Amino acid sequence: MTTNLTNAVANDIRAIKPPVALPDPWAWLWWTLGALAVIAVGLTVWFLLRRQRLAPKVAIIIPPHVRAKERLAEALRFLGDPKLFCTMVSEAARVYLEERFNLHAPERTTEEFLIELQNSPHLTVDQKQSLGAFLVSCDLVKFARFEPTEQALRELHDSALRLVDETQYEAVAVPNVQPPPQSRPSLPPMPPPPPSSSLPGQAPPPPPPPPPRLRIANHKS
Repeated sequence: MTTNLTNAVANDIRAIKPPVALPDPWAWLWWTLGALAVIAVGLTVWFLLRRQRLAPKVAIIIPPHVRAKERLAEALRFLGDPKLFCTMVSEAARVYLEERFNLHAPERTTEEFLIELQNSPHLTVDQKQSLGAFLVSCDLVKFARFEPTEQALRELHDSALRLVDETQYEAVAVPNVQPPPQSRPSLPPMPPPPPSSSLPGQAPPPPPPPPPRLRIANHKS
C-alpha cells in the first residue's frame, strides 16, 4: 500500500517549467518610433529629389564673339574644300552679326543684307566695305565655282576674324571704390620767433623806457 502511494506521488511530480517571457509594455513605442523614422527618411529623400528636379537650371550664356571665333576656328579644318570653307566662314559672320547687332543676315541674300547694312549705325564705313567684299568673295566660291588659292581663303578667314575682333564686346566689372575721406586743410606753419640778443642763461634785457613828454609852459604877459 505504501509502495503504491509512493509511486503515485513520484509519478505526480512534474519537471520545472522554464520562465515565461512577459511581453514588453514599451514594445509598441519602439515600433512606432521606428516606423516614424522610416517615414521621415523617405519624406526627406523625396523632398530633396523633388527640389533638385524642380530647381531652375542655370543656362551658361556664351557671348556671340566667342561662338563666332569657335566656328571660324572649326572652318580652318576644311581649307581643302573651298566651297565648304567659304560656306562655314560666311555663316559664322552672318550669325555673329545677327546675335551681336540683331541684323537679319542669315535670312537674306548677300544683296539684300548689304542694302540693309548701309543703314546700320553699328559698323563703320570701312567695316561695311570690308564685310561686303568678304560676302561677295564667299558667294563667288559657293555659287560661281570660283577656285581660290589657299592664301585667298586664309585672307577671307582673317577678314571675318578681324570683323569679330573689332566689334566684339567684353563685360567689364567696375569696382566699387569708396571716395577717400576729405581731410581738413592744414594751417600754414607759424613763423619762427625773432632771435633774442641775450646770451644763454641770462635774462632778456628790459624793454627800453618810453620817450619823455615835452611840457609847454604858459607865459603870462
